[in-house]
Parts: sequence; structure tokens; C-alpha cells
Amino acid sequence: MKRFFIGLLAVVGAFTLLFVGAIIGLAFLGASSKPGVPGAVVLELDLHEPLSEHVGEDSLASAFGANKPTVRDVVEALEKAGGDPRVKMLVARVGASPGSVAVVQELRDAVKAFRAKGKKAVAYADTFGEDGSGTGAYYLASAFDAVYVQPSGDLSITGVGTETPFFRDALAKVGVKPQMGKRYEYKAAVNSYTEQTYTEPHREELERYLTSVVEQMAAGVGEDRGLSAEQVRAAIDEAPLLAARALELKLVDGLLYRDEVYAKVKEEAGQDAKLLFLEKYLERAGRPHTTGPVVALIYGTGAISRGESSGGNPVSGEGGMGSDTVSAAFRKAVDDERVKAILFRVDSPGGSYVASDTVRREVRRARDKGKPVIVSMGTYAASGGYFISMDADRIVAQPGTLTGSIGVYSGKLVTQEAWSKLGVNWEPLGVGRNATMYATSRDFTPEQLAKNEGFLDRVYEDFTAKAAAGRHLPVEKLRAVAKGRIWSGTDAKERGLVDELGGFPVALRLVREVAKLEGDDVRLELFPKKKGTAEVVAGLLGNDQGDNSDDVQAGVRPTAAWAPITAQLQALHRLGLQLGLAGERPRVLSTPVPETSW
Repeated sequence: MKRFFIGLLAVVGAFTLLFVGAIIGLAFLGASSKPGVPGAVVLELDLHEPLSEHVGEDSLASAFGANKPTVRDVVEALEKAGGDPRVKMLVARVGASPGSVAVVQELRDAVKAFRAKGKKAVAYADTFGEDGSGTGAYYLASAFDAVYVQPSGDLSITGVGTETPFFRDALAKVGVKPQMGKRYEYKAAVNSYTEQTYTEPHREELERYLTSVVEQMAAGVGEDRGLSAEQVRAAIDEAPLLAARALELKLVDGLLYRDEVYAKVKEEAGQDAKLLFLEKYLERAGRPHTTGPVVALIYGTGAISRGESSGGNPVSGEGGMGSDTVSAAFRKAVDDERVKAILFRVDSPGGSYVASDTVRREVRRARDKGKPVIVSMGTYAASGGYFISMDADRIVAQPGTLTGSIGVYSGKLVTQEAWSKLGVNWEPLGVGRNATMYATSRDFTPEQLAKNEGFLDRVYEDFTAKAAAGRHLPVEKLRAVAKGRIWSGTDAKERGLVDELGGFPVALRLVREVAKLEGDDVRLELFPKKKGTAEVVAGLLGNDQGDNSDDVQAGVRPTAAWAPITAQLQALHRLGLQLGLAGERPRVLSTPVPETSW
């Protein structure tokens, strides 16, 4: 029997080596057989699925070249194509929103910059929102020279909305009692558990955010379509619109099927022009920003936690932000004499207070060592996401970026009554007066409740004091716009929380200005550097230990990569932490991002 198991393990090992070898061989084969860019090209962009902000360097998608383009991929491909005489036009399918308000605005800026270089861009859709709102998709399409929709399609540009569940009464029925504290009234992360409807501050901040987004959208669509903002708002209130009505209102340029759109595009671009997907063009033509002074590009995406970043899905590369990984990337960039400045792309709803402060410290240290840091905010930079940004030299956000939420919450859900209804008694036992303080089977004692409130005061005072120092604002003025409130990028700029509105191009301009770099361009280098196929596979097999503690590691382990059951258990544990059911303090610098329908 022993010999059988040894033989079985040998066979498994041999197949594993063959699999790894095949992956590496295919990667090298693919890299050596890439075709070039044809002499005349029409770029195709398919945006029927949301774009990722970043694909982790530890994912298989990254190792082989991601099949799905990221936000940066699209922006840089259009920038490159704008100055490429081989590229004649762009045709894009935009029937579904490619992402958040900020993502759409980033893409709109890129399309308009492409057009400003004399290139034509055409958008088409079979429908804008058959099964829901098509507002975001149409907002993007309006930035193109021409917009076409299928005759049977609709324009469901119904606006921007959100829906929030409130569980207080349901929790009470099953015997769960929230004991949650927050700083201050706008910090709505706990309201789903402590309220049965919107509080006035909660309603106020959400309504203002949604109103700001609609104002931005109406102004942008109106400018691009030759309409007034009032006409666009009237169309939104009338929607859903039949395609014929949309044509009548000058929201689209024609009612055409896909084949008819492509026939027009080919006629205008020339019959010799070849179709080429945008991501394939970028792969073959190469990225912009490859010459000049070196600027380190560091991503801080996902929920913030202590330790290494989580690659999450090993194929898509989407995961969370670990303070150790991001901090090590900053240290590498600071120690690299070639690096003249750092571009920090932040896209995070927050998370751990301690982890956020760890990253903030590295931003501060980079500046102190003469490496300017410019933050470019994506979909959101809220709570802990703002904490890691606020010490940068400059902060750039899109008008629709959800930002701010300078506040804190902490507490637990007491589940003793719920368990007793099931005949289960959890009995806490500990040595030390507060050893079981966050146990969910017992209420806080008066002393423990005071300690939790004291913790909230300490964190809030620390957050606001550091934010005031980082933004060069009086503490009183900073605290007036804090209180846990979320802001749109536009409103945040008016209040001094961000410096300029825009995306990657604006951030790069500020990099050159603040770092006093000569020339018109910079060389963007990703930190941590993208891993090769062999390194990724080694990491997935658990063999990715670096030489020292400053080595940037990625945090994907075999269990996360290959064990669905383990992944499900981890997801349940995270849910338990969020609800306070796992006996640990929930993340205190996080913001629940409103799920907007648009």
C-alpha cells in the first residue's frame, strides 16, 4: 500500500511539472509569434462587460497578457492610437455600462482626447438598457462623434439611483442586538443594522451625491450632443425612450443594426482598413510613456487589510490591498535611484485603520525622501481609501469619484438571544477583564462600551488631524466636511479634499509639474513589477518567498487559487466579520459603496 501511494504521488508530481512546463512553453511561444499592426486599422472596443481597475501581477491573466482590458489599458491604447497614422477610426459597442461613474468619465476623457487628434469615433448599441438602466452606457456613448442604436432598441436613460437595505427590525425578530458606534452622523456603514430607514444625514449625503452625478452627466451629454442640460434632464425624466423618440430628441444619430454601422465605418475608413481589437492593438503597438524620467506606478485597489495583498481570483487578478505589499512597493520605488516620482492609483472603499495608516506612512516617507507622490483616484477613495491618499503632494479625482467619508465606526452585533432560540449557548471565557470584549454572545459592559467609544474618538481625532495636515487645512475646517460624509469628486474639490479633476493624463501632468521633470513625457514603470509566467506559477504552488522582508509579494496561495471550498469558507468568514459575528472588531475605516443603477 505504501509503495502504491508513493507511485501515485510521483505520477501527480510528474503531471504537475508537465502542466507547468506546458504553460511556460505556451507563453514563450505566444510572445515570439505576435503579428504587427496593419497599415490601416479600425480599432474595435467591446464594452459589454465592466472593466477592471487593475489586474494583479500575480495572476495568470497578467502573466499571459490579460484578455479583458483594464481601465488603464483602454486609456493608454487610445492615447497611443491618437498619434498613430495607421489608426483611422474607433468603433465601440457600448450597450452596457463599463463601470462606475468615475470609470465612464475616465473613458469619456480618453475618447475625446482621441477625437481631438483628428480621429473619428463611432459608438453603437443594440439597446441602451433593455433589462435595466442604460444611463451610464449612454453617458459614455455621447462622447463619440456618432451614436447609433438598433431600431428595436431603447434608451433607458432613467437617471441614477440606489437602494439600501435596513435590517434593524429583522435582526430584533431573530434576537440580534446591534451595539455599534460611529463618528459622526454621516458615517452610514452601520445604519443598515441600527436603523429601519434613512436617517436625515444619510439621506442628505446620498441624495447630494446622486444629484451631483446627474448634474455632471446632463452637462456632459448636453455639451457633446449640442443640447442644453435642461433638455437632457427632460429626456431623462421622459425615459425609457423608444429608439425613434431618441432620434427625434437628437440623442442618437441613426437607427442602424451592427452590420450597417460597420458598413459605414469601413466606407469612411477605406476598404483596406482592417479591424483590430483595442487590446490587441496595445499589445502589438506598445504602450505610451516608455521614454523619459522614470515614474513609479503603484496601485492601491480593493479593501485594505494588514499583510500581503490578496490576488483573489488567480485568473482575473482582482483582489484586495494588503498594507505590506503596497508599503514594500513604495520602499522599492524610493530606493530606486531612477524613480523621480510616484503615481499612486487608489481605488478603495477602505478597511483596516492600522493598515491604512501603514500605507499613509510610506506615502509620507516617500515625499520626505524627495520622491513626490501624486494620487489618481478611481471609482472611490473613501474612508481608508482617502486615509492612504491624503498625504500625497496632489490628489486628482474624477467628478464622479466617491471620496471622503472621513469617519470611523466600530462595535458588534450581540447574538446571544438568537442562539438561545436555537438551543445553543455560547459561553465566553477569558483571563483579563476585557479578554472577551468583542465576543458576540454578551453585551458590552459599561466599561467596555466606554472603551469602544474612546477608541472611536481616538481614531476620528487622528484621522481628521492627519487629513488637515496633509491637505493644509485648519482642523476645524476639515472636520466641518468630515463627519463620515461621502462627496462626489466635484464637491470634494470645492471643499479642498482633492486638488484637480480628471484621470491618468491630469495626474501625469501634475507628476511632471511637481517633480519638475524635463521633457513632455515620462517612463511609467509598474511597482511591484509584473511577474513572469514561471513566477506566477511558483506563487500559485506556494513557492514565492522573497529574499528579504522588502521583497514585494502578492499573497496568492494554493488554497486561494485551487480550493473552491476554502474560498467559500473565507467568504463566509469575511461576512461574519462584517456583521460582527466572528468575535473580532469589524473594519473601522470602510465605506459601503452605494450600488447605483445607471
